[in-house]
Amino acid sequence: MTAEPIQRSPILLELTRRPVPFPPEVEEDLRAQARVIIDRYPRSRSALLPLLHLVQSVEGYVTGTGIAFCAAQLDLTDAEVTAVATFYSMFRRTPTGQYHVGVCTNTLCAVMGGDQILSALTEHLGIEPGATTEDGAITVEHVECNAACDYAPVVMVNWEFFDNQTPDSARTLVDSLRAGRPVTGTRSSAPLCSFRETARLLAGFPDQRPGANDGRPGPATLAGLRATRAENTGPQPDSPSEEGGNR
Repeated sequence: MTAEPIQRSPILLELTRRPVPFPPEVEEDLRAQARVIIDRYPRSRSALLPLLHLVQSVEGYVTGTGIAFCAAQLDLTDAEVTAVATFYSMFRRTPTGQYHVGVCTNTLCAVMGGDQILSALTEHLGIEPGATTEDGAITVEHVECNAACDYAPVVMVNWEFFDNQTPDSARTLVDSLRAGRPVTGTRSSAPLCSFRETARLLAGFPDQRPGANDGRPGPATLAGLRATRAENTGPQPDSPSEEGGNR
């Protein structure tokens, strides 16, 4: 009986392949930026997460080269850095489009239509969840809860909130991004950054664009409350005393 060959994940193959060093000019610049980040922490290894964002801002995802760079700056092993890079979902392990579109399909967003939005986007773009369009513009995937349940269903583009979405509004959103039109998130007055620019901001370098830190969330959804009231047509108590008092 012939044993079947072991199938290895493309992600693991990428991370275990011998890293190719950054070009000297890129390496020098990265070292200077890394030093700024590391100096913010009493223990250098605490700078690992922002350093991973920093290398992601160069390549668009975390590669073996980025892992080796982070390990060298922090006196860690490649295995230690890889363990962190593969644990957190914000660190991409495959090439990512200019705009990373994350659709929340956790409980409340799913109930409010998140699943339909994800399905509509992947069908509209002709890709599977987690994949990138052929033009390299859009990557779409499911994301975990982003603590914006009162604005469900929520879509995030490069980690900027787009509240109270629908399949139609989400399709319009990605069409605008692919067409190169300026797009502004619900909670910012500045146009979206690219995925790599966003990674640099997450590394700890300030966004100095006018209006980048201005803006307010949209109105909180009341759809769940309305649905609950519609199902309970009987009289609703207005205070604990009407239920027999506090207990």
